[in-house]
Amino acid sequence: MNDTFKIIEPAPLNKTITLTQDEINCYRKKLIHLDKKVKPEQIEDKIILQNTEDAIDYLPDNFVDLMFIDPPYNLYKKFNSTSFKSMKRFKYEDWFESWFSKLIRTLKETASVYICGDWKSSNAVLNVGMKYLIVRNRITWEREKGRGAKKNWKNCSEDIWFFTKSDNFTFNLKDIKLRRKVLAPYKDESGNPKDWINIGSSHFRDTAPSNLWTDISVPFWSMPENTDHPTQKPEKLLAKIILAGSNKGEIVFDPFLGSGTTAAVAKKLERNFSGIEMDEYYCCLSQKRLELAEENKEIQGYKNGVFWERNTLRDQRKKK
Repeated sequence: MNDTFKIIEPAPLNKTITLTQDEINCYRKKLIHLDKKVKPEQIEDKIILQNTEDAIDYLPDNFVDLMFIDPPYNLYKKFNSTSFKSMKRFKYEDWFESWFSKLIRTLKETASVYICGDWKSSNAVLNVGMKYLIVRNRITWEREKGRGAKKNWKNCSEDIWFFTKSDNFTFNLKDIKLRRKVLAPYKDESGNPKDWINIGSSHFRDTAPSNLWTDISVPFWSMPENTDHPTQKPEKLLAKIILAGSNKGEIVFDPFLGSGTTAAVAKKLERNFSGIEMDEYYCCLSQKRLELAEENKEIQGYKNGVFWERNTLRDQRKKK
């Protein structure tokens, strides 16, 4: 384990979350490591510094209300001090099942599971997931970033597979409404708005969310949630899942925690959390984000109990 890390000072307008060496020294003391079977209260609101495959056997049974999994996709990717290499399709599926099958016992009967994948790994997620759980839906979200290719389509979408342990599960529709601009604001016979409201000079309607998400902004350098993690998921994305699939005070578990988005958003939304991450620097970033979440519970694109279409909330603030 490294005792020091290279610290890079950000540019003045760069809001990316960084760590000083003193912060690293402080945060690493809060991390835990599992070497025996534990009870839920021993890992509640804790970050486990460990390889997920090594920690699984020590996790409690039946303690997870909502599980969010963002595993390495089947491609080469460097994660700070470690890297993941692509495999043949069936080998990747075997690898995925080798640890996923062991996580099933940690789920409550009412648990929901959301698993991320790209176009190369999504089939493996579905094939393995259906062996152990009930598949409910596939969410596709627009990343709105991505490099173009000379002989292929630009890759700017990812999948999130929605599974449940049983037919008895949480889905809080009222908490995940999407506020969309109304381009044709119809009125009823009395001249009253028909299913829309005025906000400033614009018209909006709160709608039930679909499985196609085009309102997500991938974190970048000027956003205060941004880190240097190469596959960081947006807080808005996690907020949708956590609000839909869990209730206040319940346990949200992430076995590939990365830079801590799941933990930070769970804290902001008054859920408990637990997560595993094998890289110490990212674990420390997660701890810092948890502290920041105590000071500021804002989630970009989410306000007053609704999710706003991309850029519409920002536009409303500019008009004020």
